[in-house]
Order: sequence, then structure tokens, then C-alpha cells
Amino acid sequence: MRRRSRAMGFAVSLMIALALLAGAERSVDAQQATTPEVKIDNFSFGPASITVPNGTTVTWINRDDIPHTVVSSDSAFKSKALDTDEKFSYTFSKPGTYSYFCSLHPKMTGQIVVR
Repeated sequence: MRRRSRAMGFAVSLMIALALLAGAERSVDAQQATTPEVKIDNFSFGPASITVPNGTTVTWINRDDIPHTVVSSDSAFKSKALDTDEKFSYTFSKPGTYSYFCSLHPKMTGQIVVR
């Protein structure tokens, strides 16, 4: 009887430990999800529109072989001309919809929705 009780206690402890580990992994995933990246490639922003929580830093990275910029329509942020593999980051501290474009190629547009 004691052996069965110990085995049961061990099994319950193991299940609790696994549940805690699973929770820790979710926290890491949630943390990674709060630092999204927008790729600039083939004269487009991808994804073209994303929704992020307030306080999120978004990073744009130029994967194209020509320079591009990231400029918000309301002048909230503006990057320098980004060469290949250069990055620009901006932290959104106010909810709203932020439209942006490349000032060198104005047909390139994107949008960040901050909730």
C-alpha cells in the first residue's frame, strides 16, 4: 500500500513539474511574440499589417538589395535609409493605427495596429 502511495505521489509531482515547465515555455513564446519583425523584401513590407500590444517594439529589417526607409504617415517615427540587412526599431507606447511607407518607394506601405 505504501509503495503504491509513493508511486502515486511521485506521479503527481512529475505532472506538476511538467505543467510548470509547459507554463515557462509559454512565457518565453509570449515574450518572443512581443518583438515582431517586419521584413523588407522585393519592394514590400511583410507582413503588411500586424497587430501588437501597447509597449511592443517592432523591428524592420531590410532584406532587399537596395535601400529603403520606414516612415510613419503621422511623423511618429522615421528611419534613415536602410541598406541590406540593416535594422530599424520603434517602440509603440500609445494605442492606435500607425500607417507607414518607404519614402524612397512610396507605393510600399504597411500598417501597425497597437492595442
